[in-house]
Amino acid sequence: MTQFRELMRIKQQLPEDECFAMLRDLKRGVLSVNGDNGYPYGMPLNHYYEDGYLYFHGGRSGHKIDALKKDCRASYCVYDEGYRNEGEWHLNIKSVIVFGRVEFIDDEEKVIEISRKLSHKFTNDDNYIAEEIRRSLKGTAMFALKIEHISGKIVKEK
Repeated sequence: MTQFRELMRIKQQLPEDECFAMLRDLKRGVLSVNGDNGYPYGMPLNHYYEDGYLYFHGGRSGHKIDALKKDCRASYCVYDEGYRNEGEWHLNIKSVIVFGRVEFIDDEEKVIEISRKLSHKFTNDDNYIAEEIRRSLKGTAMFALKIEHISGKIVKEK
C-alpha cells in the first residue's frame, strides 16, 4: 500500500467529510498525470463524484489518454471561489487534493449513466443532454479515478 504524506499545517486541515462534499459540489478541477518525457501534465476537467470515484470524460486519444495508459496514477485538485471575513482583504480558499489510480470504463450503459449525471451538474435540460450523449458517445472515453488518499485545507491568501 502506498504511503501518502500527511498535511504539514494540521490546523488548516479540512475534515474528510467536507473534502468529499467539495468533490460532490464543485464542478471542475485539475487532473495531473505523468506526461511525456517525465514532465507532469495537468489539465482542467469537469468531474462527477460518487462512492469513492471521480468520473471524467474526454476524447478517446491524446496526451491525457496516452499518459494514463502508460501510468494509471494521477492526482486531482479542486478549490472553491473563496470567501472574505468581514473587515479582511484576503480570501480564504478551501482546496482538496486526491490521489488514486485511473480505470477506463468500457461499459456503454455505465458511460451513458455517468455522462447524464455529470451533465446534470451543468444543466437540467434533459433533451439537450440526451442529444449530446447520442451525438458524442462513440467518440467519448470515460474514466474513473479510484480515490486512495484525500486531503483538504483552508489557506488565507495573505
